[in-house]
Amino acid sequence: MFQKQELSLDDAKKMADAARAQAQKMGLRVVIAVVDDGGHCIYLERLDGTQKSSSVIAIEKAWTAVMFQRPSKAFEDTVAGGRLVVMTLPGVTTVEGGIPIVVDGHYIGAVGVSGAKSPEDSAIAKAGVDALLA
Repeated sequence: MFQKQELSLDDAKKMADAARAQAQKMGLRVVIAVVDDGGHCIYLERLDGTQKSSSVIAIEKAWTAVMFQRPSKAFEDTVAGGRLVVMTLPGVTTVEGGIPIVVDGHYIGAVGVSGAKSPEDSAIAKAGVDALLA
């Protein structure tokens, strides 16, 4: 019988803690969002002084990563390569910073980060995912 892996609130907090530590190490103010396998936000943290719009953008980056089963950077690269039609996909956010969480080949959620430069957002999100998978 198949048992579905799910993210718990404790998992989400563990990832956010690691992502926050990475952001602070880098001297950055960001929003960290963790979504489940359906793209629903289960944890959101906005560091003091982070622009308000990053709260929505972080969730959208995470949603893109889990629903399309790839980092949101893949879409940024595709658009940069000239394939602009990708921007018409429903709900896709074509900005780096969303990293899917894959356990035993199953996409169980994603971490999205917004507030810094896109590669920095991605590094912070990756630190969160790595903390869970370690």
